[in-house]
Amino acid sequence: MRILVLALRRIAWMPPTLLGLIGIVFFISRIIPADPARVMAGENASPAQIEALRQKFGLDLPLWQQFVNYVSDVLSGNMGISLYSQRPVAEDLIGRLAATFELAIAAMVVAIAIGVPLGVVSALNRNKFIDQVIRLVTMAGLAMAAFWLAILLQLFFSMTLGITPVQGRIDGWGPDSITGFYTIDAMLTGDGEMFAKSLWYLALPTATLAIPAAATIVRFTRAGVLNALSSNFVFYQSAMGLPRRTIIWKYILRSALIGTLTQIGLVFGNLLAGAVVIETVFSWPGLGLFAYNSILQSDYNAIMAFTLFTGTVFILVNLLIDIAQTLLDPRSRA
Repeated sequence: MRILVLALRRIAWMPPTLLGLIGIVFFISRIIPADPARVMAGENASPAQIEALRQKFGLDLPLWQQFVNYVSDVLSGNMGISLYSQRPVAEDLIGRLAATFELAIAAMVVAIAIGVPLGVVSALNRNKFIDQVIRLVTMAGLAMAAFWLAILLQLFFSMTLGITPVQGRIDGWGPDSITGFYTIDAMLTGDGEMFAKSLWYLALPTATLAIPAAATIVRFTRAGVLNALSSNFVFYQSAMGLPRRTIIWKYILRSALIGTLTQIGLVFGNLLAGAVVIETVFSWPGLGLFAYNSILQSDYNAIMAFTLFTGTVFILVNLLIDIAQTLLDPRSRA
């Protein structure tokens, strides 16, 4: 019951947080120098045509009224028409959603699978050679620019070794669409060849996103384990004669992952934001590539929708992380 109350309390904060996000996105779009009506009309439009567009889209109304109209449109699912694709922005976002989430989730799974064990190993061998190596590698992973790492991986694995595709999500047609996730759809349809091909195209962009994410998780897991190792309950369990492996994986790791969970939520949000660069380098047809093209086209509606969508996902992920922390940490339920 206590967990339900805490979850409802956090959910109650979502509407004002989303309203604040909508406000930030709206006002930033209105204070930039370029005129949205002029951009929509094109370079050769006459002043009369620009003014007609301004009236059509309500850009001649007072700022507060424009904001009210924008909030009303967003809540009804209307995010305007994309100048880049000439379709409703909401349709473009939904159509590209699966590609980005497949990439982000794959990168998150790989980052956790690598980061948590390495963080534990690093902490248990503090200041030893293996700890120094892991810390050096994680620092390198955090320091590398995403686009530079992506290009290096392309040069080595695709152009030099020729074992992975350079760009794209699939060669030819994808599997029959069920979930929009190519790997899952290939498994559901029993197409082993398509599943292997989907993984092959997914490999390099996933690695590019996963390396810095794993480095972050390693650092926070290491810090959490080191903090837990000096706790009184660990000394107590050792004095009770419990095996060291049991103490580590049953007690220390659970305590250490509480802080790591928070960072995982932030990392997932960063993966969605970082997808703009990675999807552009790999020509991955997701939200990031759509946002990049929208920026080049000065497509205000699409840019605002992408920013709002990314922020909403970030809020939802952190809500789930808060609930997971409550389940893991009995102190938060007191």
